[in-house]
Amino acid sequence: MFEAKIDLVRNSLTIRYWSRVEPGEVKRFTEQLPGLLLDLHPGFSLLTDMSDLESMDLECVPHLKTVMNLCNEKKVGMVVRVIPDPRKDIGLNILSLFHYDRGVRFVTCKTLDEGRRFLE
Repeated sequence: MFEAKIDLVRNSLTIRYWSRVEPGEVKRFTEQLPGLLLDLHPGFSLLTDMSDLESMDLECVPHLKTVMNLCNEKKVGMVVRVIPDPRKDIGLNILSLFHYDRGVRFVTCKTLDEGRRFLE
């Protein structure tokens, strides 16, 4: 499961994954994401919270690439990932090399509090 929230004051998008994430869920999100990104300005921050993620099906990867591409097109400036268990990272760092521009800043944290500090 997951949820996405926009914070216009902070010019940020937060995506929180928890429990088991299925490909269909992420595919539907990719269809909604362009509408969410409309109100964000270039240089926005993306916080991806995987604190409560149990598992993510590898078939989600093509849809995650689409999420990255859409955020990159909108000119994301910083990507903060909260991944307490490195075994649950399904290759996001490697995918980032191919789907984000070079100027995007990346931070990986173990706790949500640490991730939020990078957004302040």
